[in-house]
Amino acid sequence: MKFTVFEKTIDLSLSTLTVAGWTGRNREAVQHHIDELKAIGVPAPSTYPLFYRVSPELASLGVEQYFLGEQSSGEVEPLLVFDGQKFYLGTGSDHTDRGWETVSVAASKQLCPKPLASALWPLEDVQEHLDQLKLRSWVRNEPEQPWQLYQDGTLVQILPLMALWQASGMADQHQAGTLSIMLCGTVPTISKIQPYRYFKFELHDPVLNRHISHMYQSHYMPIAA
Repeated sequence: MKFTVFEKTIDLSLSTLTVAGWTGRNREAVQHHIDELKAIGVPAPSTYPLFYRVSPELASLGVEQYFLGEQSSGEVEPLLVFDGQKFYLGTGSDHTDRGWETVSVAASKQLCPKPLASALWPLEDVQEHLDQLKLRSWVRNEPEQPWQLYQDGTLVQILPLMALWQASGMADQHQAGTLSIMLCGTVPTISKIQPYRYFKFELHDPVLNRHISHMYQSHYMPIAA
C-alpha cells in the first residue's frame, strides 16, 4: 500500500486488515441498530464490538471498484494505520454485501473490496481533539446528479480508537516491516441503507481545518448461474 502523510510516502506491504463492527459508544444506539438489522434478517452479533479479520488484498486505493451482484453498499469509517512505530489516521469505506450480511456478517465483509483514501495524518496530531473529527459520506447514481448526504457524524459516536486497537489483538499480529490497518466502525445513515453507484466519503478536522476524502464508482457485475 502507498499512503501519503503530507509530503512523506509510506510504501509498505499490508500484512493485516481488520474490520471492527458494532463499535458505537452509545450502547443503546448499538442495540437499536442490531434490532433494525435483525428485522431485515441480519443475525445479531454474539458480542460487541466484534473484529472481522479479512484478506489484506481487499484494501484498495482505486476509484473503480467491482462487486458481484447489486446488493452491496459503502459506509464511511475512520482508519487506523500502524507501521510498527507510529499510528496514523485516515478514512475508508467498509463496503459490504448486504445480501450475504443476512447469512453471515463475517462472509459479507470478506466479499467486497475496502476502498481507502490514500492520505493519512499522524494520529498524535489529532489525538487531543479526536472526538471532534467529522465523518461524512455522500451518494448518487449518475455523475450528473447532485450528491446526497448519506452519513454525518463525529468520532465521539465511536468507541475510542486505541481502545478498539487493543481489544482487537492486532498489536500481537503485526509483522515487522509491514502495515497493519483497521477500519473502526461507522456512524448511522441518514436514509435507508441501499446501494448507490457513486460513493464519496470524508474525514474532516474542524480544529486544524483540513480533510481527507475519497470517491469511488461501484460496478455491479452480473451473477452467472
